Amino acid sequence: MWEAISQTLSDAIGKPFRAQTRVPVEGGCINRAYRLEGGGACYFVKIHAVQGLPMFEAEAAGLRLLGESGTFRVPRPLCVGVAEEGAFLAMEHVPMGGLRAGAWECFGRQLAQMHRHLGGQHGWERDNTIGATPQPNALSVSWLAFWRERRLGHQLRLARHRGASRVLLAKGERLLDGLAAFFRDHEPLPSLLHGDLWGGNCSADREGRPVLYDPAVYFGDRETDLAMTELFGGFPERFYAAYREAWPVDAGYRTRKTLYNLYHILNHDHLFGGGYALQAEQMVDRLLSEIK
Repeated sequence: MWEAISQTLSDAIGKPFRAQTRVPVEGGCINRAYRLEGGGACYFVKIHAVQGLPMFEAEAAGLRLLGESGTFRVPRPLCVGVAEEGAFLAMEHVPMGGLRAGAWECFGRQLAQMHRHLGGQHGWERDNTIGATPQPNALSVSWLAFWRERRLGHQLRLARHRGASRVLLAKGERLLDGLAAFFRDHEPLPSLLHGDLWGGNCSADREGRPVLYDPAVYFGDRETDLAMTELFGGFPERFYAAYREAWPVDAGYRTRKTLYNLYHILNHDHLFGGGYALQAEQMVDRLLSEIK
């Protein structure tokens, strides 16, 4: 397998590369990851089962799209392929230094700038994944319709398929029926989104420049990216202050962020189980109480 990856990398970069060392890298629960080194070069490689090839192809396309925005540093994808034991994605290795004080302000400003890169419709030209879960992105001129069908409705269908509680499913259907209440005065632009923006998918390089990786790219409401930054511990206030200074957020965001994060909690229930189903039901209750 490693010979095949080295050969594919050699073809992609236009010069011979042979991995002399490979070091396992922690940080993911979906894929195995390694740092390959040889001849003074270093690359980052993800490995999944063979059926993960479309996931890696979409991730590579998403990384390229983020990089083309000219905002964040993004690891440059080099090649995607299948070797004997599975699918792989090889990309530029970016040594990380961690987000420090000044980098957080820069991160907030750059995220607002990235969100100003607009698509023609909500969604994307291809489906991808959120974690290991298929994420449908068929284009829609209506954000409300997109969120109802491709995001919240999609997760509720997955929940029904895996045997989620009738109570959660019934409340979820009520929420879908009343979804328009959250968008009476909110018609978001189709902003370029990272799609899975939590603390584990961003950092800074050793020069202090913010770096994005592991995207679930599509075009949609910029509030969805902001909402997810608050989901697992949140980012420092200086990040949010810098973002708001660059592009103020609507007052209704305080309610909609629960709606947007419900998608991710339902997905975590799908992937990991545990207490996420109860958390999702509590979020649905909170949202239903907002519908007049």
